[in-house]
Order: sequence, then C-alpha cells, then structure tokens
Amino acid sequence: MASASHRRPLRKRRTALVWTVAVAAVGLLVSLVIALRPGGEPDTVRTAAGTAAVRPSAAPTTHKPTPAPKPSKASPAPRRTPAAAASETTPPARPSPAATRPPAPRPASGTAPLAGRIKPGTTYTGVATHYDAKDGDGACLYGPSPDLMVAAMNHADYETSKACGAYILVRAASGASVTVRVTNECPLPCAPGQLDLSKEAFAKLAGLSAGRIPITWSLLSPGTSDTVAIRYKTGSSRHWCGIQALGHRNPLARLEVRTGGGWSRLTRTEYNYFLSPDGTGCGGSLRLTDIYGEQLTVDGLAIRPDTVQPTRVQFSRR
Repeated sequence: MASASHRRPLRKRRTALVWTVAVAAVGLLVSLVIALRPGGEPDTVRTAAGTAAVRPSAAPTTHKPTPAPKPSKASPAPRRTPAAAASETTPPARPSPAATRPPAPRPASGTAPLAGRIKPGTTYTGVATHYDAKDGDGACLYGPSPDLMVAAMNHADYETSKACGAYILVRAASGASVTVRVTNECPLPCAPGQLDLSKEAFAKLAGLSAGRIPITWSLLSPGTSDTVAIRYKTGSSRHWCGIQALGHRNPLARLEVRTGGGWSRLTRTEYNYFLSPDGTGCGGSLRLTDIYGEQLTVDGLAIRPDTVQPTRVQFSRR
C-alpha cells in the first residue's frame, strides 16, 4: 500500500508535464501557421495565448497613386485626338526644305485688253540661245541691271519695245526653269518665240555648250517691293522731251501727259522712250497704263534729264 500511494504523485506530475508540452507544441504550431499563411504578418509574432509580441516601430509604406480628379460638368476633360496622342510620344518633326522654300513663280492671268503679241495666260513655244549680256543693258535703255537674269526678245514679239520690262518664266524640256526680265531685242533672224538669254540665265537651264535648246515661256506678274520710277531722256526740256518708265511689274501699254484738254498719249519708240516732240506735257503730270488697263497717276516730277526719279505707285499683281 505504501509503495502504491507513493507512485500516484509521480503520475500526476507526468500528466501535467505532458499537457504543458502539448500546449506549447500547439502554440508553436499555430504561430507557424499564422506566420506562413498568405497575407500573414511576418513582422508580428503571437504567443500561444494570443498576446502580441514586439512589432517594428514603423511598418514600411507603399506609394499608392492618387486617383485623377473627375472632370466637372462646367469644364469637361478635353478629348485626345490621334494627332495629340502621337505628339506626346513622337518628337516634332523638323520642317523639310520644301516647306520653307519660297513659292514658285506663277504665270500672269486675267484679261489684258491692251496686251500686244505677248498675252497673259498663254504659253509660247520656241528656242533659247545665249549671248554676253555684259551689265544687262540693251535696246530698252534701262541701264545696268541689278542682276543678269535678263533676256533679249525676238524682233516680232519685241513689238516696238512693248515687251520691255516684261517678266518671263522660261522652262526647258528637262524641267529646269528661270525667270528673266526683257531688257533687249534679238534682231532678225531671231524667230517668233525665240529668247536670247544672258549666259547666266541660260546656264540655269542647260550647259552653255548646248547653244540652243527648246523651251516654253509665259508672262509673269511677279511680287516686288519696288515702285515705278520715271526718267527724262538726255536733252529733254519744256520744248521737247522723252519720258521712260522703269521698274513696272506688268508690261506698260501707254504713257500719257496731262494737257489743258485732258490726257494726251505719247508715241513709243523702239528704244523704249515716249516722245513729246513739241514739248506738250513735259514736266507735268503723267498717267501710266499697263496691259490690264490699270492706270497710275504721277504728279510733281521736274524735268531732270538722265535722273531716275522714284514714285510711290506700282501696278497690281495679276
């Protein structure tokens, strides 16, 4: 009996120890499950009794994008066009040389009731030859040219200096082109349609060795910032005068002087001066008319032979 009663407390201690170990094992197992489950809190360790252990003082933060504000009804959000969307990702393209190139000259157009043989809106066929234009002066007696893009018009189309000052667009079969101003006459045997170009102008179309090439040409009404100028011929006075117009955009059809009875038309010479053989209107007001019928009046010019006197007028572009 004594030995049996002595063994009972030992069994109770073993039972208590087993329960203690079992509880500890369960607590450890629960902790592992919590720590390893998805979305678990690895930085938080819980005891078997469920009390929290030490937590880090500051949990790491993650940046959450701020939601864009909704557009108000008063100012709806702009729609993105395909072009706008492309501009956000594609750098702007540089303008091509063609985008900055000045526009090509265009043939003159419109009705021209006072035109002679050379009419606007008409393309003429002929040949181009070349000559040494020196300073650009010629039968039109304009004097030295500011550039050498000049031409001598064939005798028929020169038409007693009516072609003087006309701007001509010349095209070669190759597609090359050049704009020239008529300052000279190409005498016979130059045929109708033929242009004798300065060497500098011809070189824009073909090599000088070509000598003679087929061309087409047409009248231009170019853009210019210059105004018309007037010059009295050498020897002009109140008793006789020759008057010349320079720098006109369109071919000149008439030059008139004011008289007591109105306007008197002067006769044009082959050397491109309008003559008043008895002095009528010399030193008075002038009226210029281009081939389109537009008229310009010039007042207050004194007789100053061989002097270029600028005006404030210019014919319209056609």
